[in-house]
Amino acid sequence: MFARTYGATTLGVDGLIIDVEVDSAAGLPGFNIVGLPDTSVKESRERVRTAIRNSGIRLRQENVTINLAPAAIRKDGSGLDLPIAVGLLAAYGAVPPSLLDKSLFVAELSLEGECRGVHGILPMVMQARQRGLSDIFVAKENANEALLVDGIHVYALDNLLQLVQFLNGGEAMEPAREEPIAAEPETIVDDFADVQGQYQAKRALEIAAAGGHNVLMVGVPGAGKTMLARRVSTILPKLSKDEALEVTKIYSIAGLLPRNSGLMTKRPFRSPHHTASMTAMVGGGSVPRPGEVTLAHHGVLFLDELPEFSKKTLEVLREPIEDQQITVARIHATITYPASFILITSLNPCPCGFLGDPDHDCSCTPAEIKRYMRRISGPLLDRIDIHIRVARVKYEELSSKQKAESSAVIRQRVEKARELQRKRLKPYGLFCNAQMSHAIIRKECPLPPEAQKLLEQAFSRLMLSARSYDRIIKVARTIADLAGAQEISAVHIAEAIQLRNDIGLAVD
Repeated sequence: MFARTYGATTLGVDGLIIDVEVDSAAGLPGFNIVGLPDTSVKESRERVRTAIRNSGIRLRQENVTINLAPAAIRKDGSGLDLPIAVGLLAAYGAVPPSLLDKSLFVAELSLEGECRGVHGILPMVMQARQRGLSDIFVAKENANEALLVDGIHVYALDNLLQLVQFLNGGEAMEPAREEPIAAEPETIVDDFADVQGQYQAKRALEIAAAGGHNVLMVGVPGAGKTMLARRVSTILPKLSKDEALEVTKIYSIAGLLPRNSGLMTKRPFRSPHHTASMTAMVGGGSVPRPGEVTLAHHGVLFLDELPEFSKKTLEVLREPIEDQQITVARIHATITYPASFILITSLNPCPCGFLGDPDHDCSCTPAEIKRYMRRISGPLLDRIDIHIRVARVKYEELSSKQKAESSAVIRQRVEKARELQRKRLKPYGLFCNAQMSHAIIRKECPLPPEAQKLLEQAFSRLMLSARSYDRIIKVARTIADLAGAQEISAVHIAEAIQLRNDIGLAVD
């Protein structure tokens, strides 16, 4: 007998509906799974048979063939256990096949028939709704995540036997309702109110947050570069509903969502160690998974001690910085991951860290300093909008009792500036100044004569590239937005030029 059920897996950051076709016929006993299953799917054969037997259901010995369609795409994940089991039971006549047409089944089965949660439920359910499926059967621990999608009936399962009894009309089950999660008051642990001094650095980071600009900080050890970077996400605008769904999808697929959690509401902050590989940074692997650039989507990616990262790892960042996405090509699929993030980087001015420090002598030779700085390529530096030097905090500033501005106050200014950008860039489908192309800059960022003259002088004297020219105007537009100005003035251009050349590094 033939039966069809629907399961799901993930492909990139999206769900993929799998048609599970089961045929059971008389002949030599066998159990074959075809359709490019990976190891975890092949092993479901043993889990499914044992789970059915331990649920008290006896099946006759027949030749069973299971096809996972589309057959050209490799399937991974243990979430196909449940649809395979249901399809097998339908092929044997143990459950009515007519009830499976509008249902999606996603869960791992234990050997006792218990239903276990899997990663990536949110994108699977979103894809199921798009496919026209109305009923979703998942493990209890995945129910809250599945309920984030409107217009779907979600059923939370304890075990396989409970599902079989429900399909046969022997047990009543009501669609699940979201379990209330104790709302934690919004507390900002890493607050800018705790940062004494560093006025120029805080101003630069506020501009970066307002316009989505990338930042390079150079300073001696202990100047506070890491401390400042960790606070950038606290001044970014709150996630919109669509952004929160995107971030939640990514973290669900990566298996980083807390158990029984719902929608993610905080912007991501990722700080990979300098030993991170190229694959860990951009994603991929034999079974492609999101990398750090995707886990930082709609948030901050912080790379501390930038020259310590391998050159390959750094150079692969060019595409996501420029295009806000990264494409990973593998034998069985080419996957594009979203990667719209603010890049914050830091480094010491030399290997010992004390070049230019008035209180410590630098022990590095000119050759060592040159070799150290050459680890970062000019094209990568050129893609970073703001370059600032972070000085050591003075004792008077540390001991001052004057309260610094809090992250909440700074965020209000950032949100106002972002709202101006949203309205201006809405026709182009953009939401911040850093995303503007050269054509959009020419149309939306006209410069008055005095600003043009100032930029022309800087372009010649500093030997800037065309990319640097665009990025200075983008930063100037953000500075104007923070000031509530309609047009970019020479003052805004002057500050943007200073932020571009504050550390004196050649970028061309």
